[in-house]
Amino acid sequence: MDIVCTPEELSLFKTIGDAAAALNVSCYLIGGFVRDKILGRPTKDVDIVCTGDGIELAHAVAATFPHKPHVSFFKTFGTAQFRLHGLDVEFVGARKESYSSDSRKPHVEPGTIEDDQLRRDFTINALAISLNSINYGKLIDPFDGIADLERKIIRTPLDPDTTFSDDPLRMMRAIRFSTQLGFEITPDVFQSICRNKGRLKIVSQERVTDELNKIMAAARPSVGLDLLFRSGLLREFFPQMADLSGVEIVEGKGHKDNFYHTLQVIDNTAAKSDNLWLRWAALLHDIGKPATKKFEDGHGWTFHGHEVVGERMTPRIFKQLKLPQNEKMKYVAKLVALHLRPISLTKEDITDSAMRRLLFDAGEELEDLMILCESDITSKNRMKVKRYLENFELVKQRLKEVEENDKIRNWQPPISGEDIMQLFGLSPSREVGVLKTTIREAILDGLIPNDRDAAYELLLSKAKELNLKPVNQ
Repeated sequence: MDIVCTPEELSLFKTIGDAAAALNVSCYLIGGFVRDKILGRPTKDVDIVCTGDGIELAHAVAATFPHKPHVSFFKTFGTAQFRLHGLDVEFVGARKESYSSDSRKPHVEPGTIEDDQLRRDFTINALAISLNSINYGKLIDPFDGIADLERKIIRTPLDPDTTFSDDPLRMMRAIRFSTQLGFEITPDVFQSICRNKGRLKIVSQERVTDELNKIMAAARPSVGLDLLFRSGLLREFFPQMADLSGVEIVEGKGHKDNFYHTLQVIDNTAAKSDNLWLRWAALLHDIGKPATKKFEDGHGWTFHGHEVVGERMTPRIFKQLKLPQNEKMKYVAKLVALHLRPISLTKEDITDSAMRRLLFDAGEELEDLMILCESDITSKNRMKVKRYLENFELVKQRLKEVEENDKIRNWQPPISGEDIMQLFGLSPSREVGVLKTTIREAILDGLIPNDRDAAYELLLSKAKELNLKPVNQ
């Protein structure tokens, strides 16, 4: 099996082998680096396992370089790492592991390379390459991981119930690897995930969400999200998403399955953007539909206000999933709130005022909102999709024209609140807000142009209604 490495990588591996020999220990490349090199995938994470002290080996290797890389080490875990030639190199001693039923933290004791491979999550991650002089470059593959790479399958070295019960996060990892690599989880392994899904509760939410974000960052996130749903894992940590599933029929009228519609929207978004948070907006854009679903006689199913409910749900979901409570969350909530607006502009007789208000409300997020909204156009009827997309292109063109004329995006008022307070001798008050709003609404409605002179004339007129006079008169 040919593995193509760079000259820097080959030099590093020879250095590691020599340092291990000097310490009288064996060492091996193992895990994801080996897997990805065989698959021809880019990889920068190098895992080294040795039959001895991994921290000692890391320091010995680092000491051989003229510009000694800084070694970070963690005695509790027996690991050490440094960065060199753009590679993140981690060292650990070979070990045996055993687990208690209420924790995914193992009891660890020193072991052989065979012991270490046996504790790995999947056969494709248990591949090792010797860096020892006696058999340098030899592939050590006790579980036929190479064949599994060729067959493109995810399989566990041990009985999958043991693998997943020991460390339930491996269930998320199985689905993540399936999504990233385009591999199929074998039926026995998938059935084991279904059986052991409840074990996920002993895993920290941060670790679960980290795997979820890796699924979301894949080329087709829907693959992993569907597996999470069908296995039951999704409901364990994200029941609101699972609640989107299903079709209800009343009087012969049914609505679309909002779960699978959402998966299509995410994939459409992923095809246009690598922005993880835009993908999260796609994931949450219809999250308010279960709470707003209603059947109206003579009309059918409605989800009125689901965008408003979804906006309110977003902060709670971010907190629940331990996602960042910062501008990323506000960005997602904003797109969820606005995701219906561009579609509504495809109707005839839409005024420039409506266009200005969308430009004003979307601001810097307009392009991302348009990607989300275009991705939300889904139907099994190809002609219907074609017609919607053509109308959507007209909306984009009209938005461009209105913006070029009125300069509303990221708009700053021609007269600020500070200007108003200084002009009329006011402190922050209701009157200041009324005057600011009057100017803003008039510009957005096209009643006055977006310039200072017109705004000033309107300001004086409105101030007169409020019995306000400029202080210098």
